[in-house]
Amino acid sequence: MADSSFRVSSLLPKPRLSLTQIFTMSFGFMGIQFGFALQNGNTSRILRSFGADVEQLPMFWIVAPLVGMIVQPLIGHYSDRTWNRLGRRKPFFLAGAVLSSLALIFLPNSAVLSALIPALWVGAGTVMIMDASFNVAMEPFRALVADNLPDSQRTQGFSIQTFLIGIGAVAGSALPGWLASAGVSQVGDETHVANNITWSFYIGALVMIGAILVTVLFSKEYPPAEYEKYHGAQEPGSHKGLRQILKDFTTMPRTMRQLGLMQFFSWFALFSMWVFTTDAVATHVYKLSPDDAHSVAYNTAGNTVSGAFGVYNAVAAVYALLLPLLAKYIGRKATHAFSLVAGGVGLISIYFIKDPAMLTYSMVGVGLAWASILAMPYVMLSGSIPAGKLGIYMGIFNFFITLPQIINGLLGGLIVKYIYNSQPIYAIVMAGVFLLCAAVSVLFVTDESKKEFIK
Repeated sequence: MADSSFRVSSLLPKPRLSLTQIFTMSFGFMGIQFGFALQNGNTSRILRSFGADVEQLPMFWIVAPLVGMIVQPLIGHYSDRTWNRLGRRKPFFLAGAVLSSLALIFLPNSAVLSALIPALWVGAGTVMIMDASFNVAMEPFRALVADNLPDSQRTQGFSIQTFLIGIGAVAGSALPGWLASAGVSQVGDETHVANNITWSFYIGALVMIGAILVTVLFSKEYPPAEYEKYHGAQEPGSHKGLRQILKDFTTMPRTMRQLGLMQFFSWFALFSMWVFTTDAVATHVYKLSPDDAHSVAYNTAGNTVSGAFGVYNAVAAVYALLLPLLAKYIGRKATHAFSLVAGGVGLISIYFIKDPAMLTYSMVGVGLAWASILAMPYVMLSGSIPAGKLGIYMGIFNFFITLPQIINGLLGGLIVKYIYNSQPIYAIVMAGVFLLCAAVSVLFVTDESKKEFIK
């Protein structure tokens, strides 16, 4: 016991990083979110163009969080104990980016194999591969911030990361609309995706690779000997693979368990928003029939939703920079609760919209919630877990993100079909209510990292 105390007290404080270093460290995440925004804003309409019914969409989307539930803890575990010429977390960034880019290129071309396998199933399989690859690239970024930054800069680090996420997501969300306004065709049929979507995915692949290379080439990771000076040596038994992961899962910190309920409500709501907003707006706001999925009008509604998603990401990018200041004065829990309430009200307000332009105002509230969801839970979490297990616990924390999406994927379509009479707008209202529930639940979380405010 005395020896353990000595090791903790003898650790050196991590040096503070410059603003440029913090930006460079998370710049690759901007590229990942560019591609992720394309996936979130357009996967439903791509699958609809391949023949999927609106009630089937959650089942096709479910594969993504299911893969993430498996991949992220493994990536977290092995990135905690990887070191090669590229570094510790960087090999995973690069591998995930290459695979994600290939999936982005292939998804809109799924019909190429339609003579052998239905395009819908090829597309769904490609979404699975794409999301697994996104997870490989994304998970180590959270751990990298905690690896490199001292406590006093972590809130700033996660906020800047969220800002860059917002920038990438704004551009990715708006790109299909920009290309359509520039004259690129937005007409599709049962086997082909509209040209503006296809070219958006090609551009997304290039942006992702370029952004990841900035982080890989220009950011620093501490080599093992130096890392131990700041974090201590690896714990015994840390190389037992799956058995160690299961052990870590059963001994997760109290704060992580408390955050789980809040994350369940939040990510159940987000999954509903990503899956159903296009059809909800098309049928409830534009008054289209569910059978109009191949029409120009439906793609216009899809471009409106994609642009609106860009709005919430733009708001999130700006709001992320304000989170440290707001948290300093009212606390992390109150900041997150306020943000979630704003998101819940924003989603519920879509039910009352008659003019598609008003969707922009609804997305302002969603943007506040999204910025906080991407930053505040990780700040609260990072102060409660051992430094040598940042990767694995960030990966395990992903269970509380993927599990609600899987449950939604299994039940969401059935709820829309049999309870909401195939009217997806009510799934959006339910999502808003769930964000309000998340706001209440965060008030009961024990925040053990209150000292980590930006100075």
